[in-house]
Amino acid sequence: MSLLGIGLGVLVREYGKLSNLDKFYFSFPGEVLMRMLKLIILPLIISSMITGVAALDSGVSGKIGLRAVVYYFCTTVIAVILGIVLVVTIKPGMPQTVNEIDRVGSTPEVSTVDAMLDLIRNMFPENLVQACFQQYKTKREKVEVQTPVDKNSSIFPEEPATTATAAEASENKTQEYKIVGMYSNGINVLGLIVFCLVFGIVIGKMGEKGQVLVDFFNALNEATMRIVQIVMWYMPFGIVFLIAGKIIEVEDWEIFRKLGLYMATVLSGLGTQVKFLKTAKVDVYQET
Repeated sequence: MSLLGIGLGVLVREYGKLSNLDKFYFSFPGEVLMRMLKLIILPLIISSMITGVAALDSGVSGKIGLRAVVYYFCTTVIAVILGIVLVVTIKPGMPQTVNEIDRVGSTPEVSTVDAMLDLIRNMFPENLVQACFQQYKTKREKVEVQTPVDKNSSIFPEEPATTATAAEASENKTQEYKIVGMYSNGINVLGLIVFCLVFGIVIGKMGEKGQVLVDFFNALNEATMRIVQIVMWYMPFGIVFLIAGKIIEVEDWEIFRKLGLYMATVLSGLGTQVKFLKTAKVDVYQET
């Protein structure tokens, strides 16, 4: 399907001579596919997480959860190190000439502490409905704070302002920051997963009283999977027009060289990590 989409995009780009409006209409089936995939994300996460956790025994789920956390942490560290090595080696996205880089705008100040605190905040959303389409994020804003001057210091208003006095005045100002919170568009997946885990554990321990909710989410999960099967039937058709539409919109063919290097980097990293895991014979569910 990918090759068919690339071929269709190249043909339409060379011989179609479409306007901007025609390009938009041409890629409409691909847009429908993306909207379908985004539609099933939320019910799929909620139903699968709750039913999976509720069906586990508390003792077994604790062991599996601990091993899963250790496994996830180790594989993440390996993936980060491997990704840095491959990016430095292959350099995907790097233009052939450095002069082609044109940076516009300013880079926002990002603090590791603020990023970690935002991660913890998103784990506990204050509104579950809002977490379905927004996530919380903070940023730093500079605040000028004037340092009080000693009243006993001698002041001579008749003296003209010099560079030294201006430097002293600037030293009296200390740089302070304030944290400003805001909501950005996007599903708060982390908060939903944490809630679904806790909710699944609770209804799993409620016994007969929680069986009604377990049956409900089991039915929701089955219905969602059937919708996924319907989307899978439409996916080949949508992928063709999605890729073809992107090919038509491309203005610089240099992007395909960068995309090829990016694909080589990703595939090399995935292949290396899978080979490492097979060699280590890691099994999260293996009994001790």
